[in-house]
This record gives sequence, structure tokens and C-alpha cells, in this order.
Amino acid sequence: MELLHEVSHTLDIPPGRKEEAAERYDGVARWLSQGDHPLLKDLSLYLQGSVALGTVVKPLGIAEFDVDLVCLLLGASSGMEPAEVKKIIGDRLAASGHYAPLLEEMPRCWRLNYADRFHLDITPSVENPACLNGGELVPDKALRKWKPSNPIGYRRDFETKAALTLRIRVTKAFDEAGGIRADIEPFPVQATEKGMLRIIVQVAKRHRDVHVDRYGIDASLAPISVILTTLLAQSYAALAGTTFDTEYDALVAVVGGMTRFIRHDVVDGRHLWFIMNPTTRGENFAEKWNRKPARAKAFFEWHARALADLETLGSAEGHDQVRRKMEGMFGPRPVGKVFAAMEAGLAAARRSGSLHVAAGIGLTTGVTPLLAATPVRSNTFYGR
Repeated sequence: MELLHEVSHTLDIPPGRKEEAAERYDGVARWLSQGDHPLLKDLSLYLQGSVALGTVVKPLGIAEFDVDLVCLLLGASSGMEPAEVKKIIGDRLAASGHYAPLLEEMPRCWRLNYADRFHLDITPSVENPACLNGGELVPDKALRKWKPSNPIGYRRDFETKAALTLRIRVTKAFDEAGGIRADIEPFPVQATEKGMLRIIVQVAKRHRDVHVDRYGIDASLAPISVILTTLLAQSYAALAGTTFDTEYDALVAVVGGMTRFIRHDVVDGRHLWFIMNPTTRGENFAEKWNRKPARAKAFFEWHARALADLETLGSAEGHDQVRRKMEGMFGPRPVGKVFAAMEAGLAAARRSGSLHVAAGIGLTTGVTPLLAATPVRSNTFYGR
């Protein structure tokens, strides 16, 4: 599991890129909040999606990251047309000589493109008085109606689940710390200890991306991130307090338990799927499965492949075999970085004389009082 932990770190937004995104985020927040339109005088801008949750995964083959924002206009209401609310935000962005050249209209949001770096997607929203959990309403894809959502509540629920722990007999558990702020909140630049749930989500999303690429699957059918995140979080929470022999066993159990939280009904011969947002009524993350059954089929095929790959990884023996299995699951680049760093660390430990061989463990750079270990001599490659 430690190797997967290190792989997850290679999938994060690079620190420099994240700081740059934070600066752009702050600039957009100031520009929108200083607009002349009355509805811009009382807004709340905040992050949603993988950046907010700490589960970002580098896209395959492209350099840009997707940073999702919500712009809640507190003075607007569901009585207004979604297109009208969206236009208020778009007009303000277009009025800037800086943002206008970067601006692209998307079906439900506005996008600011920072070429080959990242893009900011800004989705308009209004309050949802019918949601007792502080939910919001966002435009549907056609801008014809409002749909329930609850990005802040979803993030709070995810962080609550991520703070839970699974009991591990032989390896340390991951700690978790964090909090949230609404309004125009600080962009999270400094990384904190991820916690086991975030690592599981990241490696699952990466495996999905590699799976889709390797088998030539239509990207529009690929399981969307919010479905993976929701099901993994629910599976993880259900296992809280369970004792596993290793963190790897916990990972397999969490991924294996995902499908328990999918509701499947058959009505008049039609298969209906439900993966509901746990924080607001009426948002079904699997609604597109019901319009295009191939999406459901693609999810279950990916899930079966993920479990099969985890099984073969668990049975792999030796450095080379483990590396090959991991490269097949997550791609050669992130895995190569992890193994290169590990090999450099072992070489440095060998040179310093702190590399040992412990019975039942193998090479180690540290020795506990319970383990007898033999120092490994520095190798000069000249027979001395």
C-alpha cells in the first residue's frame, strides 16, 4: 500500500501549478465580486470536485488540470431562468480585458482556459430552499431547468468519511486533518496528509483512465469521477472500524464493496440505476446510465478489471514483477517515478551504511528493536 501511496502523490497537481491556479482563482473571485450587477454584490465562490476533495489525478496525455468552481448568487432564485443567471457571470468575465480572451462558454458553465496549464470551470448556482442540508440548484445541460446539487454538503460528507479509520494489524494507518470554508475560501495550496480514502480514490481514478485508454473505450462511456468517489466513500465508511491484516487488504475490500451502494430497479422491463447524492434529494449521479445503458456496462466492466488487477498485484512477487503489474494498472510514468525514488533511497542508504536486511522483510533503511537485521556493505563495484 505504501507504493500506492507514493503513486497517488505523483498524480497530484504539481506545487507550482497549484500555486498558479490559486492566484488565478483569487483574481477571478475579486473580479466577480466587484461587478456592478446587483446580484454580484452578494455571491459565494468556492471549489468543488477533485481539487476541493484532494483527489486530483493528472489527465493522461494532456497537461491541463480541471479546476471546478461554483459561483452561488445569493440574491438570485430558482424563479430566474438558468441561462439568465449564467449570463450575468459570463458578461462580467467578458468585460475584463484579461479574462475575455480566455473565456469559453460551456453548456452549463464558463471556462477560463490557461493553455497547457489548467482551466477554471465556473458553474452558476442559486439556493435550493427545498434542501434542508443547505443545497443549491445548478443549470441542467440545456439551461432549461434547475437541478439539485450540494457541493459544500458533499465535500463535508466526504471529509467526514475520510476522517474515519480502518484498523490495520501490521502497518500504520493514515492520519487525516482538514476543514472547509465557504464564501470565497482560500485555495488549498499546502498539501496535508491525504488519508487512506483519498489515496484509494486517486488510484481508482487513475486505473480507470489507464483502462479506458488501453482498451480503446469511448471516453464518453467511462465511469465519471463523482460516481467512483461516491461509491468508494460509502464503501470505505461502511468498513470503518473493521480490522484488516494489511492496508492492501483494506483497499481490495473498499473497491470490492463499491457495487453494494448502487440501486438497480427493473420497471416495465427497463433497467434503472440509482447512485444518489447522499447530501441532497433528487440528484442521481447515474442518471446518464438510464439514458445510455452502455455507461452502466462500462462501469461494471471497469470494476471487474480493477478487482482482477488488484488480485494479480497482490500475488506478485519480487521487485520487477510488482513494478510490471503496477505499470499495467497505473501507467509507466507515475510508477517509474516511484520506483526511481525508491531505488535512489536504497542506494543512498547503502552508501551511508544504513541499509539492512531484516528477516521476513528484506531490504530496509530502519531497524526496530524487534527485528534482527544485518547491515549491507557499500558496493563500490570494484570488488573492494
